[in-house]
Amino acid sequence: MPHLPDVVLWSVPAFVLLTVVEMVSYRLHPDEDAAGYEAKDAATSVGMGLGSLVFDALWKIPIVAIYATIYELTPLRVPVLWWTLILMLLAQDFFYYWSHRGHHVIRVLWACHVVHHSSKKFNLTTALRQPWTTWTVWPFYVPMVALGVHPAAIAFTSGANLLYQFWVHTERIDKLPRPFEFVLNTPSHHRVHHASQGGYLDRNFGGILIIWDRMFGSFVAETERPVYGLTKNIETFNPLRVATHEYAAIARDIRAADSWRERAGRVFRGPGWQPAERVAAEEARKAAQEARKAAEEARKAGPAGERAPASVEEPAT
Repeated sequence: MPHLPDVVLWSVPAFVLLTVVEMVSYRLHPDEDAAGYEAKDAATSVGMGLGSLVFDALWKIPIVAIYATIYELTPLRVPVLWWTLILMLLAQDFFYYWSHRGHHVIRVLWACHVVHHSSKKFNLTTALRQPWTTWTVWPFYVPMVALGVHPAAIAFTSGANLLYQFWVHTERIDKLPRPFEFVLNTPSHHRVHHASQGGYLDRNFGGILIIWDRMFGSFVAETERPVYGLTKNIETFNPLRVATHEYAAIARDIRAADSWRERAGRVFRGPGWQPAERVAAEEARKAAQEARKAAEEARKAGPAGERAPASVEEPAT
C-alpha cells in the first residue's frame, strides 16, 4: 500500500488564506443581498471544525478496526495506481451521494449532519462547520472495502472529496460555464443544498459531481436567492449545543411517544415525521381554532356591523 497524504491536513493553510481573502472581499465589495460574515457565527464554525478533528480521531479507532477486518476477509484486492485511484474517487463520490442523502432523510443520521446546516450564513467558514458524531458515515463505504479497496485509499478519497467541497461554500462565485455546472458540484448548486426554502430542501447531495443528483432525481437549479439555515433555527453559538441539539430533540420525542412504533419513527423516519394520529389531532385543533376565530368575528360584526336601512324623505307639501 503506497503512502497517501492527508490532503485535508495539508490544505489547512489554503483554507485559512482563502477564508481571509473572502472576508476582505466583503469589506471591499459589500453585497447587501449576501449572507456574508458574522463574527460569532464564523467562530462557531471554526470551533466545530477543530472539534471534529478531535472526535474524528476517536471514531476512527473502531471504524478502522471494522474496515480492516472486512478487508482481510475479502479475497479481492484493488491496487493503488493512478487510474485505479481515479476509479476509487468516482466510487467514493457515488457512495458519498447516498450517505449524504441518507443523512437528510433518516432522523438519527440527520442528527449528525444537521450541524453542517445550522448556520444562517453561507461562506467558507461554513465548510468548516463539521459534525462531531461521524460514526454514522462509515457503513456507506463498506461495499468499497468488500470489493478490495484498502481502507487507507478510502480515507484519502474521502479527504479529497471534503477538500473539493470547501470552495463551493461561497456566495462570491456566481454560476460557472454550463459544462461545469452540468457535471460538477458548484457554489450555485451547493447554495441550493444549504437553503431552507421548501423547493430547495433536500436537494443537490453531490460531493464532487452533480451528475448523481441529475441521475437520481434530486437536482434543483438555483433560481431565487437562497435563505440559509434550518427550517427551525436553533439560535445558539454554543458548539456543544450545535453538536448535540438534534440528539436531545430525539430523546425528548422518544420520552413523549405513546408507543414503540412512534419511538422507532422518531429515530428512523424523516426529521419532520409525525405519527398519523398526531397529525390528525393537530389538523383538528387548527380547524377548531379557525372555527372559533370565525365565530368570534361573526359575533363582533353582529347587528352593529349590519347596514342601516336608507332613510326615506317626506314629500314636500
